[in-house]
Amino acid sequence: MSRLEGRRTVVTGAASGIGEQTARLFVAEGASVVLADVDDERGRVISDELGDSARFVHVDVSLEGEIERAIEESQSTFGGLDCIFNNAGNPGSIGRVEDVDMAMFDRTVGIHLRGVFLGIRAAARVMRPQGHGSIINTASVAGLTANAGGHDYSACKAAIAHLTRTTANELGEDGVRVNAICPGGIATSIFGRGAGLDGQAAQATVAVMETVLADVAPMKRSGMPIDIAECALWLASDSSSFVNGQAIAVDGGLTTGPTYRSSRARMESMIGVLADIGNAES
Repeated sequence: MSRLEGRRTVVTGAASGIGEQTARLFVAEGASVVLADVDDERGRVISDELGDSARFVHVDVSLEGEIERAIEESQSTFGGLDCIFNNAGNPGSIGRVEDVDMAMFDRTVGIHLRGVFLGIRAAARVMRPQGHGSIINTASVAGLTANAGGHDYSACKAAIAHLTRTTANELGEDGVRVNAICPGGIATSIFGRGAGLDGQAAQATVAVMETVLADVAPMKRSGMPIDIAECALWLASDSSSFVNGQAIAVDGGLTTGPTYRSSRARMESMIGVLADIGNAES
């Protein structure tokens, strides 16, 4: 039997990357999915490809009242809401703290922290009365360690991880689970968008990022959207029924620290320098 048979779900940021792959996997596993995104063109194309089990709704998660429209679509079309994946995001600021543009800062906070909060709040209003549901939030390794993202992005992701804990503590008493996924180096178009690209130009950078990210973690490959989608699938399913309030890193070991291979290379280089100094002194 499919792992999400009959589940009614909403996925934000569903027009590309992690959200798109999650929507596709959820449908393949028997769920109905409302795809929520600001990219109407890609969102509708993906929804059409997924058939009767999917609908697309234009949603800017930073605006109060918009995520409710996606939830209402799930209720009216599919009969309810069992899971929401608050996944929409933007790249945030790049550069030194003194150079951060406040309009970008506010936009990043709006999409990430405010957007996730609004998604949790809207889902709780449906899930608490029914006594069940799974809320999944996209945090990041950037919220767990320094220098994995810009200042505004990283701060928001750390806040999302803790918001996950506080809401899990409250909603868990009513049978609603809240968990977060902390992706590591995942090859998606967010890097292209961070470089100022849009649409297909941003999508075209994904293959390049697979190569760039292949050596940042102990596991010698980049993360892929399916890696996060599989974790979301587990959190949406009954297989994780006793998992609540967790921020789960899916990062190939990135947060364990510098890779052994790079540390070994630095150590060998240092030993070589010291040996040269010793030979020169003798």
